[in-house]
Amino acid sequence: MTAQISETLIYGGKKIAMCTEPLACYLQQSDIEFESNSTALWRGYEGTWEFRGTEETEQKLYLVGLLALEKETGKELGLKDLFPNYPEGVFAHWFSGRIRLPQGAQLKYIHMGYASIYEYDLFMEFSRGVVTKQYAIHNKLPEINVDDIEIPAFMKKGE
Repeated sequence: MTAQISETLIYGGKKIAMCTEPLACYLQQSDIEFESNSTALWRGYEGTWEFRGTEETEQKLYLVGLLALEKETGKELGLKDLFPNYPEGVFAHWFSGRIRLPQGAQLKYIHMGYASIYEYDLFMEFSRGVVTKQYAIHNKLPEINVDDIEIPAFMKKGE
């Protein structure tokens, strides 16, 4: 699988890559599929998300932008096509789970899904679209000891 184009979260006035697809469960429950026009976008859409509310009140996740291709016609669709009653954004009440927001420099590129490793990851947990927990994890590349690498006998000097 090819590395995937991330969703976007507007957070603190900045656009941050999201390595999670909160719309996926809604689409699956609604039996909606989009057309993929790239191996880097298997899901066939790009979503833009933001928080509404403050840390003192509940922070809620909203889908505020969508760019998708209709499966049958290839026609470009937007947020108002999927949610006609919510053109300014729809509360993601269907989403319970964890969002990964990679931060800092990329330590290692991995050409699969969202597997690349960054300096740290900010995680946010949700229950029915409401933030319940936030935490960060500092990532390090595993140190490789050359002596631990198995080298076939025919490649070793003198064997």
